[in-house]
Amino acid sequence: MLAKKGQKRSTEKWRELGTIQETVVVDLRRTDDQFQYHFGRLFREYGLTEPQYNVLRILRAAGEPLPSLEVAARLIAITPAITNLLDKLEKKKLIARKRCNQDRRVWFISITASGSKLLAKMDEPVAALHQSVCEGMTEAECKRLVALLAKARSSPLIAEQKPN
Repeated sequence: MLAKKGQKRSTEKWRELGTIQETVVVDLRRTDDQFQYHFGRLFREYGLTEPQYNVLRILRAAGEPLPSLEVAARLIAITPAITNLLDKLEKKKLIARKRCNQDRRVWFISITASGSKLLAKMDEPVAALHQSVCEGMTEAECKRLVALLAKARSSPLIAEQKPN
């Protein structure tokens, strides 16, 4: 039952949605949608998409070139078109690719000076947005949420679908 105008929704939304498990999934998806909206806006200000930002973040953290499939495995979201994603970053001169001498099927990806400079420029606004979206939660609540989300990702259904 929907709340009438001016009324607060029930704090026990699970009664309205069906089950508490359904409420968990719906609320996670709602929250993710809000996060993606705000982070997407920020990344677009710098000419990037979220997956492009994540590739640069992964490469900077690695501190050394990584095989393209390793970059794909470390992404936050599953991205089937890693080659297209890397093509776009290379075109922007934010990454460089080098073919492996031992196995010509393998490409090593590294962040360029331009990519590092762009990430450094983004560090403060990204950190501020992280802080802002977690506003209202204590550090202990954030840690508890991290633990609960890790537990949710370890469910057999989700764990069996991890990309290699």
